[in-house]
Amino acid sequence: MDKDLHRPCRTFTIRQLCEEFDCTPRALRFYEDKGLLAPAREGLNRIYSYKDRGRLILILRGKRVGLALSEIREILDLYAGGDGGAAQIAKSQRKFGERIVALEQQKIDIDHAIDELKESIAFCERSLAALDADVASPKQLDAARAAEAQSMAK
Repeated sequence: MDKDLHRPCRTFTIRQLCEEFDCTPRALRFYEDKGLLAPAREGLNRIYSYKDRGRLILILRGKRVGLALSEIREILDLYAGGDGGAAQIAKSQRKFGERIVALEQQKIDIDHAIDELKESIAFCERSLAALDADVASPKQLDAARAAEAQSMAK
């Protein structure tokens, strides 16, 4: 049975896709300029096919997980490989695994930054307490805070 029989013959306007996927016409035109989408033209109007809509779904999903447009293009270009999608799926799996590793490292880096900031806040609190906030004037407190900020910046 022909695979195309399972796909609707519906077309979409740029406005319809923008509303459905909460994106801008400028974004769709950008993806078109980059060769990721190839809508048909009817005069000045772009007519998006069901295939274009599917590609847009994959583009937005790839962007959401942090893939570069070049990586998204590599995956999309494998679609018509004639192998039932095996190459595209394998490439996607590899790229997604790489993104997981990168995101896990970013998470570790963020956790370290948060810990460092918490330590800095505790240091500031100890410094302010040492100034005896009850006796110190607002000008003295402001000067102490400024001096601490300068020493942290170094």
